[in-house]
Amino acid sequence: MYSKIDSIKEIITNLLPEPGNIETNIKGLRIARRDDPTDFLRCFYHPTCMFVIQGEKQSIFGADTFNYRENQYMISCTDVPVMSRIVEASKQNPCLALILEIDHQDISKLIRETKIPEHKGEKNKYLAVANADEPLTDAFKRLTELLIQPKEQQAILAPMIIKEIYYRILIGPLGQQLKIIHTKGTVSNQIYDAINILKNNYKEKINMEEIAKNVNMAPSSFYRHFKKVTKVSPLQYQKHVRLYEAQKLMLTGKYDSTNASYEVGYESPTQFSREYKKLFGNPPKRDIKKLVSA
Repeated sequence: MYSKIDSIKEIITNLLPEPGNIETNIKGLRIARRDDPTDFLRCFYHPTCMFVIQGEKQSIFGADTFNYRENQYMISCTDVPVMSRIVEASKQNPCLALILEIDHQDISKLIRETKIPEHKGEKNKYLAVANADEPLTDAFKRLTELLIQPKEQQAILAPMIIKEIYYRILIGPLGQQLKIIHTKGTVSNQIYDAINILKNNYKEKINMEEIAKNVNMAPSSFYRHFKKVTKVSPLQYQKHVRLYEAQKLMLTGKYDSTNASYEVGYESPTQFSREYKKLFGNPPKRDIKKLVSA
């Protein structure tokens, strides 16, 4: 029987016949394909729902390891550093995924508009995996089908389907934590705001106690809850953001390690290289060469 997942597979493989990770015409939606397993790579997961259509992925977040495969979805509630790899993929059966960004304003508005009861679900799990039920799979199928429809239809229908997907995630097994982190007045939301401050000012020297004050938290409570959400300290988080941004700059081919280090806020290229190697396992030049040839 030709299932909803089969339908999504066909559309993705037609749109993406070779390995890649591309933006679609629908805002916030990407499609990804890999034809081979990969080694672990360090990366940042932004607030997203990743729906695996075929193959298997594995992510390590703090002390937790998550495997997710066909008809399962992963939720990242905020920007968190992880290690990730493709476990199962081949040319005949590539690893395929839909990646939908979670828009903070849209989902916060939906939470205010609806009265979603508190339910037993994943709490204090800022990255988690669950099986997709039939209604969620159907919504993703309809969103994928829009990719082969005229842009006029995409503009009208995609926002409605995305809103439905948000709602189905919120009432599903992973919805409780997503709801909490996007609700004003919660500790999780205060940490979410702090993360955005660090992301937007990663080049600057930042007083972490000032950030705690900005989000109305005592410094000790701020440090404790920040690490609970991200698995790293605020200072480590800023350092990770700097190093990931430098890596992105070097991958463009327009920056060498020295220029990239200054661009992201380092005063010493030597310190930058040392910290880059500690995080990524290789010095900048060797790491970029490895990534480009992968």
